[in-house]
Amino acid sequence: EAAMLRELRRRWGSYKYRFVPWLALNLRRQRRTLRYVPESSQDKIIADEDVFETLLKTFKALFINDFGRQADILALLPEVKCQYLKLLTVAQKQSKVNSCNHQGQHMFSPEEVLFNTLGFSVSRDRSSLVSAGTGVFVTKGFVPKGTVVSMYPGTVYRKHEPIFFQSLGNPFIFRCIDGVLIDGNDKGLSRSVYRSCSRRDQVGPFQMSDESWLTATPQNPLAVGQYVNNCSHEKAANVCYQEFDVPGHFPVELKQYLPNIVYSHDIESHLRCVVLVTLRDIMQGEELFSNYYTVVS
Repeated sequence: EAAMLRELRRRWGSYKYRFVPWLALNLRRQRRTLRYVPESSQDKIIADEDVFETLLKTFKALFINDFGRQADILALLPEVKCQYLKLLTVAQKQSKVNSCNHQGQHMFSPEEVLFNTLGFSVSRDRSSLVSAGTGVFVTKGFVPKGTVVSMYPGTVYRKHEPIFFQSLGNPFIFRCIDGVLIDGNDKGLSRSVYRSCSRRDQVGPFQMSDESWLTATPQNPLAVGQYVNNCSHEKAANVCYQEFDVPGHFPVELKQYLPNIVYSHDIESHLRCVVLVTLRDIMQGEELFSNYYTVVS
């Protein structure tokens, strides 16, 4: 019986934050762990254009770094191929690689690409908080205030879509202002659902999303935001969540780095992403902390 009670308490501990009566009763006591959004417009710490440009810049760098693997995609996009060949030439000069063979170009790790592109890298490691498990750290470089430092990966569910079984004992579900939910769990049923949806939406060689965040080595090094821990009285928040709808003109060849997929395929709606934006300058070695829970007043 004692073991059963402990298990029930553990499950309640991870589920209570999505239980509306619990939130209502604990709003005042939990003020530092709640994400208050008086109006949707006030959710934007930086402009959507800045988020778009950061993702575009990072994804292009990842694409060029892995240029040898992109042949099937580029064969269908001849105009785009010419643009990337020019960018590749510039990248080779910058890295002092004189090889004319694309297959022989020097390959950087995704973390190195991020550092070379944005001036910092982030990765998962044991949290500095006791019993908090995994956290996310700035492992190299410097992150200025107002910078996209991470993304929250996962399957995107609209209000009417089934998520009950995925939500049980799942602390990785993020609620957006409009009620859209993102399941960032990389294990169990959540993992299977994401993979199924991702493969469903693939069009020939074009991948519409990134599955690698489900592994220990994501090809998009920003896709670790689900492991950013909640702030505490000792550790104040230094990043915050910002919602971003991927525009229709987002380059199709770069969608392979988007760590989100919609549960129900709907070509009329934009893909919802959530990025984490720095609230202050963050130095090398610092852990990222944010406010978890959204309360729209």
